Amino acid sequence: MAWWEALLLVVGGAGAGVINTMAGGGSALTVPLLVLAGVPGNQANGSNRVGVLTASGSAVASFRRSGIDGGKSAGPVLAPVVFGSLIGSLGISRLADETFETIFGLLLIPVIALTIFKPKPGEGVEPWSTAVTSVVFFGIGLYGGAFQAGVGLVMLAALTRAGFDLVTANSVKVLVNLVVTCVALPVFIVQGNVAWGPALVLATGFLVGGWFGAKLAVTGGESVIRVFMVGAALFLAARLVGVW
Repeated sequence: MAWWEALLLVVGGAGAGVINTMAGGGSALTVPLLVLAGVPGNQANGSNRVGVLTASGSAVASFRRSGIDGGKSAGPVLAPVVFGSLIGSLGISRLADETFETIFGLLLIPVIALTIFKPKPGEGVEPWSTAVTSVVFFGIGLYGGAFQAGVGLVMLAALTRAGFDLVTANSVKVLVNLVVTCVALPVFIVQGNVAWGPALVLATGFLVGGWFGAKLAVTGGESVIRVFMVGAALFLAARLVGVW
């Protein structure tokens, strides 16, 4: 890597760590950044998980220091998410790099839409049953194991429909992201889809961003970062699908 590529990955990782913790969708920035830095698509997907692991771990610790422990509420969703993420991570690694990059670029469109219309707690809406919650979170795990980008946004919407308030949903979300990554990352490592140099550089930024993102998630202030993420994701999506 050139020095400017390393700097870009650190800064991008920090921003993505904040975004992932406060809402979700940060990987929509970092996976394309890894690709643009010369990491092939599937390796970029795997390498990004190292950063997600550090960001999720630091966010969980930061939430706990702020008095919010998602572990007390995450039990009903963990098992289906873990099972789904294992299947998703095993399946996605079989795609060719060019195919992955095109699919990922197209998937950024609904991710951006979820970023603009960030879910809010559904007042007066009946929470899902345990069976419905399990099915939904199996699907979320499937997607998260395969692509990661935007899974936090989808998870936040699902958690609020399952009856969680927004702050608790955020803390549960980062804990579930941590568990999903612990399941998916070894699959990518075994299959040789982690480029360790760029992955560790990116993870440095992710670590810092995850910690501060949890602080901001408790106190508010997401709107400016969400606007930045939308513009950057639109640009990088266009690069990936060949528009520019």
